[in-house]
Amino acid sequence: MGERQDIPLPSGVFDVTVVLVGVSHPGNLGAICRVMLNYGFDDLRIVRPKCSVDDGETKARAKHASRLLDELTVHPDIPSATSDCSVVVGTSGKRELGEKTLFRHYLYPWDMVDRFTQTRGRAAIVFGEEGKGLSSEELGQCDYFVTLPTWEGYPIANLSHAVNAVLYEIQRRRVMDRQGMDPGLPDIVPLKPPLEPAVRDALVRAIEQFAGVGPGSAERKESIEQTLKRTLLKGSPSTEESTRMIGAFVEATSALEFAQDDDGWKKEHRRKLR
Repeated sequence: MGERQDIPLPSGVFDVTVVLVGVSHPGNLGAICRVMLNYGFDDLRIVRPKCSVDDGETKARAKHASRLLDELTVHPDIPSATSDCSVVVGTSGKRELGEKTLFRHYLYPWDMVDRFTQTRGRAAIVFGEEGKGLSSEELGQCDYFVTLPTWEGYPIANLSHAVNAVLYEIQRRRVMDRQGMDPGLPDIVPLKPPLEPAVRDALVRAIEQFAGVGPGSAERKESIEQTLKRTLLKGSPSTEESTRMIGAFVEATSALEFAQDDDGWKKEHRRKLR
């Protein structure tokens, strides 16, 4: 249940490599493998690991992504792990405070994805050891830095959670840009399409007709009409949702006309949008 590895991994204008420096907790290593495959990434490289890829907890936490443990490569330092990469990005939650930032100039993950798209090639995202993160020397081996939009009162995220957040942002962009056009991004959960102008116009007319046949003064009818328009259109309904609402408004309008013994209804028995 939940395993469909016959589907190819997603592709994109850039490739992604995850580099873990000094990973020490077997559970984190396994969880990162699972997170990577969840989002369609499988290039994992580790630098000076402090836990074993063969640890039982590592394999248990990796679940069906255990093949990443078999395929990962081990390196002595960041430069050797990223020698084939076009850009190397370091991650950290340790942010400098104050008006003058001397070293730790950060991007958020969404800005990082924009740069990856422009750079193309292979991008390495480097994560540091649990409890320590990347040292200043290790960050100095990276081209620029990315940080999560965590609360400044408690900014340091668990390693596997940090990997999840960064990879999610990359996959989110791939889904938004390429879903349905890439075999690895099937159109199973449809992206919400914009409201077609003609359907929006029909919804507005249906609201106007519904409000117009209701009881009360002209001012009350105008108030109901404006409230319905603002409330429904502010919610940005899809074309399909709007079509259903149009049908409901038309039926409600027809029912009101019938209840009012409307001559027009007697003649047309209408249940359509005029």
